[in-house]
Amino acid sequence: MAPSPSEPAQLLDTLATLKVRKVSFELGRWRLPIGAEGVYGCIRHPGACLAVPVLDDGRVVILRQYRFAVARRLLEFPAGTLETGEQPLASIQRELGEETGFAAARWDSLGHLLPCPGYSDEVIHLFLARQLTPLADPPGSDADEDLQVVTLTPAQLEERLASGEESLDAKTVTAWFQARAFLARESRP
Repeated sequence: MAPSPSEPAQLLDTLATLKVRKVSFELGRWRLPIGAEGVYGCIRHPGACLAVPVLDDGRVVILRQYRFAVARRLLEFPAGTLETGEQPLASIQRELGEETGFAAARWDSLGHLLPCPGYSDEVIHLFLARQLTPLADPPGSDADEDLQVVTLTPAQLEERLASGEESLDAKTVTAWFQARAFLARESRP
């Protein structure tokens, strides 16, 4: 099933813009497709990518990463923001090496998700990464990334998802759901 078609609102007036790193917050007066007008804020995001890395023995590679906005460590799949002009697959191939120290020989698209459509235009492109090999000389993560590489069996990951005791983000939960469905379809005769 294809995503629903775009129905852009009409910008009537820009009230404020704040740019921080790769994203900006825009406040404006808009006319919605149904004719209603109002003041709305939106985080403009260049897009992102995420990989569900699966080792040959079936274990998944996941990160325990500190996130300052929620002041805690989350279990997350490797992900990153697209650089200007960068394609999603090239971006996640780079991010996988930086964040996990692995490269993948097989990549499959799992589609995309819209993590916060009520206030952001961010699109995250999802991929399944397989046939992983450790990099001889991993590039290392960004200076502000505080992360630990963890491997879990699918059952262990499912247990953590279901327990409610682990802090996970929505993109990780969605990506795992998509990866599980993809792998199940692939294994059918």
